[in-house]
Amino acid sequence: MNNTLDPSATAERDSLLAAAVAKVKRHVLPLFVIMFIVNYIDRVNIGFVRTHLEHDLGIGAAAYGFGAGLFFIGYALLEVPSNILLQKVGARIWLTRIMFTWGLVATAMAFVQNETHFYILRFLLGVAEAGFFPGVIYYFTRWLPGVERGKAIAIFLSGSAVASLISGPLSGALLQIEGLGWHGWQWMFIIEGLASVVLCGFTWFWLDSTPADAKWLSVAEQQRLVQAIEDEQHERDASMPVKPSIWTLLKDRQILLFCVLYFCIQLTIYAATFWLPSIIKKMGQLTDLQVGLFNSIPWLISIIAMYAFAAASGKWKHQQAWVASALLIAALGMFMSTTGGPIFAFVAVCFAAIGFKSASSLFWPIPQAYLDARIAAAVIALINSTGNLGGFVAPATFGLLEERTGSIQGGLYGLAATSVIAAILVFFARTKPKPSHTLPGSVSPVLNKSH
Repeated sequence: MNNTLDPSATAERDSLLAAAVAKVKRHVLPLFVIMFIVNYIDRVNIGFVRTHLEHDLGIGAAAYGFGAGLFFIGYALLEVPSNILLQKVGARIWLTRIMFTWGLVATAMAFVQNETHFYILRFLLGVAEAGFFPGVIYYFTRWLPGVERGKAIAIFLSGSAVASLISGPLSGALLQIEGLGWHGWQWMFIIEGLASVVLCGFTWFWLDSTPADAKWLSVAEQQRLVQAIEDEQHERDASMPVKPSIWTLLKDRQILLFCVLYFCIQLTIYAATFWLPSIIKKMGQLTDLQVGLFNSIPWLISIIAMYAFAAASGKWKHQQAWVASALLIAALGMFMSTTGGPIFAFVAVCFAAIGFKSASSLFWPIPQAYLDARIAAAVIALINSTGNLGGFVAPATFGLLEERTGSIQGGLYGLAATSVIAAILVFFARTKPKPSHTLPGSVSPVLNKSH
């Protein structure tokens, strides 16, 4: 008799899988969220020292914007190779290595002397960090069944919102430190960078590369978890027996669309991240700590919004519609920020944050459902690295605009228009193939028919 048809056996298998999934979430999710928090702080903390860099080193608005964006060039160039290496050497080794090197480079930012040093270290920080985000997403594909991954990604992505929330007060407080011949901005880089180096030691001992390595799972739980993930992959294999090549990926218009959509989302996120402290400074004579505290407000609002949108999209499906709604909120907020003074602009950005942060977390389940797990890491890296080029375009453009015109208003109009365009394009994204596109003897796109 087939035990899978026995209700009691099925219930036991489901219970075993649920227990394994719960343990995985308790063990790895808190660590990944903390890693993402320190990662994000090291990436964006230069937003709080822009005026200090200009005063102490003569780095103007255009140079600051260009240097801020150079991070994403290094990140994009090394993202895919980094993720391929992660699959070869294992998540434990590679994620620890990523954290160690980005911590060292982030610390070295304290010793820049001029624009050239600034450019080099921002580029190297991107190189060091490349592969972290898609590496974690890929990790979830090997440890969690499909139905659980979206929830895990939402929790993981909340790390960036939490980082944005605490980075302002933390960096503002560290900027008050003076001593040993170092300025406050140098202490900020040293302390926040070394925090990553220290954390990588804990990561080495805590993280496991595969379920089979996890001693905190019983053997039965390991086997059931691996079996559930393999069963999902077998469904994909049945629909597409031949693993797609890199050329197939590059010709897949859906993957190109995912790259464009994520690029549009990241444009707004990083424009706000790197220039919001400057907007806040125009509100009045504020100290660094006060600027940091004000900077936390939109990110606190965005955390609440991310969870509200995630819950709503889980209850009422149509993921594309939820992403589009979030993008339209972002567009309206960015447009309204151009219509009043600095205080009104700050309030408008708070409203926009509801949209652009929610759009970021709502976006990922769409390509994740579309991709074959065999090439998911490389494709996720491609989408992430291409999309994150928005982190180069936004600050570089805003820097040039401010230096040449004295205003970033044109950039805000551009962000609003981009979000509207993305809200339209997202309806062309799909999570499964059209039947007419899967013909006998043809090589279909990178699909996941389990959804």
